[in-house]
Amino acid sequence: MKFAHRTPTLPPWAHFLSSYLQDLQGKDLLRRLIPVQSLGSSRAVVAGKEMVLFCTNDYLGLSSDQRMKKAAMSALEQWGTGSGASRLISGNMVLYGQLEADCARFKETGSALVFSSGYSTNIGVITSLVSQGDTILSDQLNHASIVDACRLSRAEVIVYPHGDAHAVESYLKSKNRKGKILVVTDGVFSMDGDLAPLPDLSGLCKDYGALLVVDDAHGTGILGKRGAGTLDYFDIPSEGIIQVSTFSKALGSLGGFVACTKIARQYFVNKARSLIYSTALPPSVLAANIEALRIVQQDPGLRFRLRQLTLRLRKGLEALGIPVPNHPTPIFPIIIGVAGQTVRLSKYLMEKGVFVPPIRPPTVPKGQSRLRISLSASHREEDIDLLVSALSDYFRRGA
Repeated sequence: MKFAHRTPTLPPWAHFLSSYLQDLQGKDLLRRLIPVQSLGSSRAVVAGKEMVLFCTNDYLGLSSDQRMKKAAMSALEQWGTGSGASRLISGNMVLYGQLEADCARFKETGSALVFSSGYSTNIGVITSLVSQGDTILSDQLNHASIVDACRLSRAEVIVYPHGDAHAVESYLKSKNRKGKILVVTDGVFSMDGDLAPLPDLSGLCKDYGALLVVDDAHGTGILGKRGAGTLDYFDIPSEGIIQVSTFSKALGSLGGFVACTKIARQYFVNKARSLIYSTALPPSVLAANIEALRIVQQDPGLRFRLRQLTLRLRKGLEALGIPVPNHPTPIFPIIIGVAGQTVRLSKYLMEKGVFVPPIRPPTVPKGQSRLRISLSASHREEDIDLLVSALSDYFRRGA
């Protein structure tokens, strides 16, 4: 039997992959993983040189806190290195119960459910709540995990202009509503450091029967009187709001969680595929998460320290004539615009001992390439001064 020779309709895989990477290289958008040897929450050896990190989300410096290490090591000795299975099989270790009770008290909700990451939390929560025939109203600058969850849900997704509560209201009051309505937003937008208009959004959702989901990954631990996040900051009751958050930023560890009602928790246990089919977190991580919540609530000095450093950097950048948004977060975007120029500035800072990787599309919109400077309570005053001095030297050179 003879087979006719067929000309492939697709290019060879090696050519496809190479062409894609070359295209990124030509646009100054190619990314590489840079080996980092951590020396703490704000320092690391990068490319053989010790540098000050201004790109960490470890806002309180808890990832290197001795109290966190002690809690993790104790659990490691007692229970070992892994959980062995998903939570619905045999991985639901007793530490989960304590951790989820602590999360619920911290967020002032009836219950909470812990996932393996913040990303998987958004995937599980959003795809569980809506499906084909329903509608999601999603902020234009929401995190990629929200964007991906919206796509996977198969609901109709309406992207509203960033922070525009009027656009949300316009849809909610229209006659074009379809199915269940979910409004989803970041609490703190990680690339700009600004906050969602939660007082307006929560009121609108209550008035029109929509459900509000707030991803508070970058607010938890640092905002509000109790450090409980953006709802705490705005003094908004948690009733009728689903809160998603993570342990991997200000809480200095790993994992995500949703703070919700008891019935919503039970629903997610039975519906959220990213929970059902993921191996449970190791006991050392669970113990560290419990300790992180304790520290945040009992040691407000870390948040005070972070605010002091934030004020110092704000004043330094303003003195250089760099626009500084008036947000209560330790996130400072220095928007350069062109990807290549942003890469050059990042490389210059590395020469000065400051590590701030360039943020380029698709993480930010085209023409919005930037340095995203973020602070940790573990930074020193002289670290701030080093950064400001290096930026001053660069811009004075007219580079």
